Amino acid sequence: MLVQIGLIALLVVAYIIVSRILKSSVTLLGQKKYANEVRITYVSKMLNLGFTAIFVLLVCIVLGIGYGQLAIFFSSVFAVVGVALFAQWSILSNITASLIIFFGFPYRVGDWVKVVDKDDEILGQIIEISTFHVIIQRLSNDVVTYPNSLILQKAVVRFDNRETALAMSQFQTPTTSANKVEGKGNSA
Repeated sequence: MLVQIGLIALLVVAYIIVSRILKSSVTLLGQKKYANEVRITYVSKMLNLGFTAIFVLLVCIVLGIGYGQLAIFFSSVFAVVGVALFAQWSILSNITASLIIFFGFPYRVGDWVKVVDKDDEILGQIIEISTFHVIIQRLSNDVVTYPNSLILQKAVVRFDNRETALAMSQFQTPTTSANKVEGKGNSA
């Protein structure tokens, strides 16, 4: 019993230390990427939630709760959460994409970008990266909210400045080939 109490105390101390390191690391990375303070807080909380789940799992193991009991408990929790999130899979994918964007998205707030989409290319400046959307202000001052999960699936072109973006907006991509000859079919 005394060994269990010692291990739990050691786990609590390790949890506090690693939690502080994790929070400061995310804060430094967020400041380096010029992320919004709200976004830094959100990512810190999400990572801390995952770390807390691991901590609780380790405490349960130290207390001698069997793997079978833990497996039943966690499978029940995941089943309920899975059914709840299945109806809202896009929310879950946007939250996951939000974490990926925070750590790996090569663009920052203030960058001029063009999201290449076959229906509507979005050219403008990123004014915010939120939990669910990347918010882009077009050259015409219209504001577009682009879902995080979709922006990871599209090609994004970054421009050095507004002038380059303006110059690129002057070019139209041709919808038909210049070499296409009207009225001629394929002959065999």
